[in-house]
Amino acid sequence: MYLDFYGFREKPFNLPPDPRFVFLSKNHREAFAHLLYGINNRAGFIALTGEVGSGKTTVLRALLSQLDADHHRTALIFNPCLSPPELLQSITREFGIPTCTSHSASLLEALNLFLLQQNAAGRTVLPSMHSGRKSHRGFRRHFSLK
Repeated sequence: MYLDFYGFREKPFNLPPDPRFVFLSKNHREAFAHLLYGINNRAGFIALTGEVGSGKTTVLRALLSQLDADHHRTALIFNPCLSPPELLQSITREFGIPTCTSHSASLLEALNLFLLQQNAAGRTVLPSMHSGRKSHRGFRRHFSLK
């Protein structure tokens, strides 16, 4: 109905939100800038936290959509509630890393090789975890996060 009324060519309100139609408030712009700063300076792990519905995913999608694919490799993981081996499988799958096993050591070796290759090519690798606060309790221990 609003397409005709407002003369839109496509629906601007979808789930998930389309980053082409995002409006960044002052707080969203600040979060966007902090993420971009962290990425550009290879700061390591960066956390974006906030209340449910505050726009974290929208900011992240907007950011990822603006990164140059020649210099960045991105993967968006939507189920961090996986066990650590399942999460490794998901990460390797999202990055398109060929693996023929589900053994954690082999997955880590394949991921490490991928990271080294991307670094040598001058690319930044960005695995993004959605809803990390619900992650498997062994995740932090397995990946040595404190």
